[in-house]
Amino acid sequence: MRITQGTFSYLPDLTDEEILAQIRYALSNGWPISVEYTDDPHPRNSLWEMWGLPMFDLKDPAGVLLEVNACREAHPNAYVKVNAYDARLGRQTTALSFIVQRPTEEPGFRLDRQEGPDRTIRYTTHSYATERPAGARYPSA
Repeated sequence: MRITQGTFSYLPDLTDEEILAQIRYALSNGWPISVEYTDDPHPRNSLWEMWGLPMFDLKDPAGVLLEVNACREAHPNAYVKVNAYDARLGRQTTALSFIVQRPTEEPGFRLDRQEGPDRTIRYTTHSYATERPAGARYPSA
């Protein structure tokens, strides 16, 4: 099952040249960039681990790609994404976010049903990856 979060998630994986073009676009708009990773891509897990600090003053797209590749190398079996922030409206807003690395195997989710009082039914998603401990959720490539 392919996780579809962020921009371009329904497209094939981006090449480094395509990632560089998106980084260049974000920087040309004055958007600071950050790199994040996780081994729990649950849709409600919006707080991924940050790789380094946000790159507020960086103007060279190659420098951002260098950080992306360093994160990929350090976490080869994790999801890695790039975020670009727009603070022009007085608040930090995500302007662009896209996944740049996925594990080779994406186990997916199941839908759990829970019946409650007064015939209410609740549903929740359960990530199969979380059945393994953090750091060991995806097999080595």
